[in-house]
Amino acid sequence: MSRKTKKLLGRIVLYLLVILIVAVVLGPFLWMFLCSISTKADLISKPYHWWPAHATLKNYKDIFFGTGNTTTDAANQFMAAFKNSLMIALCCTAVSLLIGLLASFAFSRFRFRGRTLALNTVLFMQMIPPIALIIPMYMIMLRLHLMDNKWALIIIYLSFTLPFVTWIVKGYIDGIPTDLEESAMIDGCSHLEAFFRVVLPVSASGLAATTIFAFIIAWNEFFYALNFTSTLRSKTLPVLITEFSSKFGNDFILTSTAGVLTSLPPVLIALIFQKYIISGLSSGAVKG
Repeated sequence: MSRKTKKLLGRIVLYLLVILIVAVVLGPFLWMFLCSISTKADLISKPYHWWPAHATLKNYKDIFFGTGNTTTDAANQFMAAFKNSLMIALCCTAVSLLIGLLASFAFSRFRFRGRTLALNTVLFMQMIPPIALIIPMYMIMLRLHLMDNKWALIIIYLSFTLPFVTWIVKGYIDGIPTDLEESAMIDGCSHLEAFFRVVLPVSASGLAATTIFAFIIAWNEFFYALNFTSTLRSKTLPVLITEFSSKFGNDFILTSTAGVLTSLPPVLIALIFQKYIISGLSSGAVKG
C-alpha cells in the first residue's frame, strides 16, 4: 500500500470518527429539539418521521405563558425555577472566584506550614462522590433550618466549585513568571496589588475559561438540588424539567421543551466565549 493511500485512509477514518463523535454529542439534543416542536400525534405516529408533520412552537408558548394540561401553571414553574438557577449559579460563581483567586495566589506564590496538606485536601474534595456527602449535608442543613432554601444550595455548590476554581487557577498562576510581580513590587506595589495589577490581567484567558466552567457546573447540578429542594421557592431548572406532568401521565413534550430552554444558557455562553475557553485551555496545556 502506497504512502498516499495510507494517508487517504487515515484521513477517512479520522473524518468518520469526528462524524461519530458529533452524532453522539449532538444527537440527543437534536432529538430533544424535534420533540419540543412536535405534537403528541407526531410522537406516536408510525412510522416515525424525522421531521414532525405538524411542527409547532406552541410548546414554547405553553412554557412561558402557561397551559391547562399541567397540574400547575407551567409559566410560573419555569420562570421561577429559571430565576432560582440563575441566582444560585451567579452567586456560586462569584464567591468561588473571589475566594478561589486569592487562595490560588497564596498556594502558588507563598510557602507556609501545611501548604501541601491544604492543597491535597482541596484536590481530595474534588474526588469525593456526592452520594457520600448527602446524609451529613442533609443533617447540617436541617439543623441550620436551611432546607428548601437557595442559600443552602449556594453553600453546597461552593463545596465543589471553590476547589475546582482554586486548583485550576493555581495552575495558570504557576505558569506566570514571578519576575513580573517582583518588578511591580520594586515599583512600590504590595503582593496584593501585584496580584490584581499584573497576575490577573496576564491570566485573563484562563480566568475566563474557569469562570465559564464554574457557572456551567453550578447551573447543571441536579443531585443536591433534587434532595434539598421541594418547592418553587428554591427549585432549580434541572429538577423542574423532570416534573412536568398531567392527569394523563408525564408530558414528554413539555419536558423536552423545558430541556431545550434550560440547556441554551450554557450552550450560548460556550459559543460566545469559545475564544477564551480555547485560549485558556491551550494556555494551561502549554504552561502546565
